[in-house]
Amino acid sequence: MEKQIEDGEYGEAALDDALLLQFHSLICGDLVPQLAGWRRTNVTVGAHTPPDFFKVPALVREYGRDLQARLSAVSEADGTLLEALAFAEGRLLSIHPFADFNGRVTRVWLREILRRLGLPPVQLAPIAEPGRSQYLAALQAADRNDLAAVDRSVEETVRGAWRFLNEQALRDRTVEIPRHLPRPH
Repeated sequence: MEKQIEDGEYGEAALDDALLLQFHSLICGDLVPQLAGWRRTNVTVGAHTPPDFFKVPALVREYGRDLQARLSAVSEADGTLLEALAFAEGRLLSIHPFADFNGRVTRVWLREILRRLGLPPVQLAPIAEPGRSQYLAALQAADRNDLAAVDRSVEETVRGAWRFLNEQALRDRTVEIPRHLPRPH
């Protein structure tokens, strides 16, 4: 699936609830077809209680419209890129639209967003400590609609990727640095 994203196979689809459902179905449909689609029960995720299951379709449609507006207003100069990426991840995870595979779908979703923005496929969720604990704490704040911590986490990851790309480009002159990535201070 990630190869199809990198090849632009989903580039014509709107970044909306239908594409999210398609990604979820592709990820879990063969493994556990009974879980495909929006969740059909209320859940608790750690200390977070996502919205009631019957609100999920409307919330994800609203999320898609809000995300489209944020992405269309992305600017290199004012930090809206990082805010849009933080929103894309934090808000989707706080809705927790699926019974399972929310994290995987969100990672694939973010990869598609990054591709559309002309950015490299950066893993926004740290897998190693201490970054992982800080990231999980940021997601807990996002559950309370406080995206500032997720914004900082995304910014650190994107700036790290920017430094890596700069170093690689200087070393071998083979990497074209995306124009949308904010330059570090």
